[in-house]
Amino acid sequence: MPEQQNIEYKSVWKDDYLKWICGFANAQGGRIFIGKNDDGTVAGLKNSKKLLEDLPNKITAMLGIVCDVNLHELKVGANQTPQGDFIENADSASANRACSELAERKAFIEIVVEPQPNPVNYKGEYHYRSGSTKQELKGAALDKFLLGKQGRHWDSIPVPNVTVADLKQETFDFFRKRGIKNKRLDEDTLIDSNELLLENLQLTENNYLKRAAILLFHPKPEKFVTNAYIKIGYFESDSDLRFQDEIHGNLFELVEKTMDLLFTKYIKAMISYKGIYRVETYEYPQEAVREAIHNAVAHKDYTGATPIQISVYKDKIMIWNYGQLPENWTIDTLQKKHSSVPYNPDISNAFFRIGYIEAWGRGIRKMNEQCAEAGLPQPLYYYESSGFWVVFCKNAFSEQSLKKLGLNDRQIRAFLYVKENGKITNSEYRTLNSVSKRTATNDLSELASQFSLLRKIGTSGANVWYEKVEQESSNSGAIVGQ
Repeated sequence: MPEQQNIEYKSVWKDDYLKWICGFANAQGGRIFIGKNDDGTVAGLKNSKKLLEDLPNKITAMLGIVCDVNLHELKVGANQTPQGDFIENADSASANRACSELAERKAFIEIVVEPQPNPVNYKGEYHYRSGSTKQELKGAALDKFLLGKQGRHWDSIPVPNVTVADLKQETFDFFRKRGIKNKRLDEDTLIDSNELLLENLQLTENNYLKRAAILLFHPKPEKFVTNAYIKIGYFESDSDLRFQDEIHGNLFELVEKTMDLLFTKYIKAMISYKGIYRVETYEYPQEAVREAIHNAVAHKDYTGATPIQISVYKDKIMIWNYGQLPENWTIDTLQKKHSSVPYNPDISNAFFRIGYIEAWGRGIRKMNEQCAEAGLPQPLYYYESSGFWVVFCKNAFSEQSLKKLGLNDRQIRAFLYVKENGKITNSEYRTLNSVSKRTATNDLSELASQFSLLRKIGTSGANVWYEKVEQESSNSGAIVGQ
């Protein structure tokens, strides 16, 4: 069995391996085998009995935890390998000689490490097992780990030297009116003091304001959290930035200012009339974009040094925020019905009370439904560059979505050619991509049979061509959601 998340092999013992025990204890636990090679075969230990006596005391003295330390012996028989597998054809002279050499007892030690509720350190260092590697936690990662072990989150930490009087009264007024309008707050909230409102929102602790309160209500939260703002840029291409803006203020102001700027400067509206009334239909559904911005602001990891970034192109909008998915979650988890697991619970609670987000984990589904109603493809969601991306596309078959689907550059070029010209032949594919007939045939066959994007017309020779399958509205979600 190879090394994995909870298994580590070491051929000999070194005191430095106490770091590995520390890493397992701070993560999900695991087992360390001393006397085994990297592939799991038994190498054997000469000092196994002494280690059996010394290791429990050493672990307790250095790490302050108790681990089970077990001695195992593997008897390798006359026709067995070090893994215990039987050797066939053991009657041959060479096999007999090999088996004679292997016929011995080989000892190894197993250290069973249970996950610990409290942080464990080795000489002041905090180690953590991630995947099949060990890492030392430092800086923001260490802060997050220590808070997690205490059952706390970053936004719940009290901040000294800031009072309720330092907060912005206009934001309190906005919060009350919007929360009452959305039926998330009682009308009595209008006469409550700001202090009582913050207390009811659980944004204070021992007469201190929490970080969440600063971000939500302070006029200049960047005095305390330097990356708490949003950047918007309009791009002709990834390397051609035409203009940009920065939005500053508390989190409620960030949301409202960003929505206003996006839909007045960056996103076009088509003008139509119903009778004498002017109707503006935007390129993207406003509520879906608003939901994505709410999520980016509420679930951002504010320990990072990068602001939320919104990149607007002529055919898409890309929204990125620094952060992580909940532990053991994937993008597929988000697409299914799931519970709400907020990264910043105190910020998210305030966003729920004002009516920005729901408490049922339905944000992704709502965005999908709103885009479908607007005749747009399902947004693209993925985790990359230490953060979470939401991409709204005008076109179900944009270049980016086709890459996510798995098409190579030649196939993408050909598919876009078909969209422009209606069809493509094998000869045209070869000319377009400068490839052989065999490569063109294979690529086109994949586009038809594997990806179901093109349909083959004709049977053989010059009478064969490929045209686009008309499925953008029905299958676009499956494509861009990959």
